Amino acid sequence: MAKKRVTLREVAQTAGVHISTVSRALDPNTRHLINSEIVSRIVKISQDLDYRRNAAAFSLKTNQTRTIGVIVPDITNAIFPPIIRGIEDSLATGGYLAIVGNTDGVHEREQNLLATFLARGVDGLILASVEREDDAVERAASENTPIVTVNRQVDRDNVSSVAHDETEGIRRVLTHLASLGHRKIAMIAGPQTSSTGARRYAAFQQFRSALRLEIDERLVVFAASYNEASGEQGVEELIAGGADFTAVVCGNDRLAVGAIATLARLKLKCPEDISVTGYNDMSMMDRIDPPLTTVRIQQYKMGREAGAMLQRMIGGQTQAQHIVLPVELMIRGSTAARRSG
Repeated sequence: MAKKRVTLREVAQTAGVHISTVSRALDPNTRHLINSEIVSRIVKISQDLDYRRNAAAFSLKTNQTRTIGVIVPDITNAIFPPIIRGIEDSLATGGYLAIVGNTDGVHEREQNLLATFLARGVDGLILASVEREDDAVERAASENTPIVTVNRQVDRDNVSSVAHDETEGIRRVLTHLASLGHRKIAMIAGPQTSSTGARRYAAFQQFRSALRLEIDERLVVFAASYNEASGEQGVEELIAGGADFTAVVCGNDRLAVGAIATLARLKLKCPEDISVTGYNDMSMMDRIDPPLTTVRIQQYKMGREAGAMLQRMIGGQTQAQHIVLPVELMIRGSTAARRSG
């Protein structure tokens, strides 16, 4: 025989309090209104009785589902699991559940996922898949759904975001390479439809002028995607373009891994012949050969900040916020002093 589900009223009767007191004590957003000792006692009793909130009833009563839609462009990209973990840990403090969707970088899939999440009545959205101009985000925002973008941003100030300092990251990379004597520095830039690709490329242009590095447009190629295959193709395009270079700045770590693989295939050593840098500091980048010099971003913290920001918006905050986290340059074995001659 199936076990009968424990009700909120039974918890209240066991605790000897009113049902509304139990409801407030078990809601992370309202338990601060009750004496902490009473909250602890009610929580323990609810656990002993194996009480579980009826999500359907709660949704009907409050018009909230306690679910958040999270969309990432590529869940196999190692930077996203720490971001998702940060989001989940933050949302759990407010009693929310994250539902994760993956777009594979395809805009139509983002549109379909957004439509699915909105149809299921999610209380908010955290998006890491957005493009700079994103009609899917426009439609979701028009329905007054709270939205926070993470790691990427749209070209609209009224959409809240948590990102990191792209400009400072590239400045540190170029300053490091210049200090090693490199003057002919190439770039495999990320897709310009994303804020990360566009801002890192803009910073590269800005600081190679400021540092008086060689300006040659043949030293820049643009990747179609943030993956290893695009990094391999990028190195081939740079070499086919005919410009000499002694270092390559890659738009992210996966591009850098592909670039190093192609250099090895072409019998060019990294860093002896060509220095290579990445961006993001994915896990294991210190274990590859050679260990990758890269810009470390705060992946987990981005997720926690995005989750906290979205909960503030669900709670009534209307003004958009933009958090920019600091970055750190991790100097490893993929960069070395330029060889004379």
